[in-house]
Amino acid sequence: MKRLTVEKIADITDDIKELDRAFSTLSWNAIDQCPWESEFPYRPEVRFQMAHSEGYIYLRYEVKEEFVKGQYIRPNENVWEDSCVEFFFSLDGKKTYYNFEFNVLATGLIGYGPADKAQRNRLPKEVVERIDARTQVVKKSGVKSWEIYLIIPKDIFGDVGYAARTFHANFYKCGDGLPNPHFMSWNAIQNATPNFHLPEFFGEVFFV
Repeated sequence: MKRLTVEKIADITDDIKELDRAFSTLSWNAIDQCPWESEFPYRPEVRFQMAHSEGYIYLRYEVKEEFVKGQYIRPNENVWEDSCVEFFFSLDGKKTYYNFEFNVLATGLIGYGPADKAQRNRLPKEVVERIDARTQVVKKSGVKSWEIYLIIPKDIFGDVGYAARTFHANFYKCGDGLPNPHFMSWNAIQNATPNFHLPEFFGEVFFV
């Protein structure tokens, strides 16, 4: 099981350059596990950074992939069919978890509940729209790359203490509707078919 340390920074919500400076000292983490490589061999280059402040959880993903697709523009649509990054986060020992999924257009989906998909619910669009998502796309030498910052208000999760606590999470890159569909993860997954909704394979995230 992988373990990630989440450093604490000052609250930053409006100044992207200040956020860049804060993240310049943070370590990168590779999303390089390809659990279903025999059927879906394509491996985009993906890495992420994570931090938190008094009021927010911050994520930054950097993606290099052959095809970049952004189709969905409304909250809680099927963003996993686009060029998409995901963050699954459990605060109760993997009993329940939130799934944050955002495409290259900064369109988001958030779900919550146990691993049984029949018991999971989408959060209201008003909650999804509280996530500040900032993206940019670059094409250089024929290679498309994009990055996204996610700024997640902690109060979405209720009254939770974070200092010196360990929670569980996994981080993903997918693109089910791309010409080269793929399913990448940070922590390894052992399952016969593609499925990110397996909290038993979440890694540990320790909040400083």
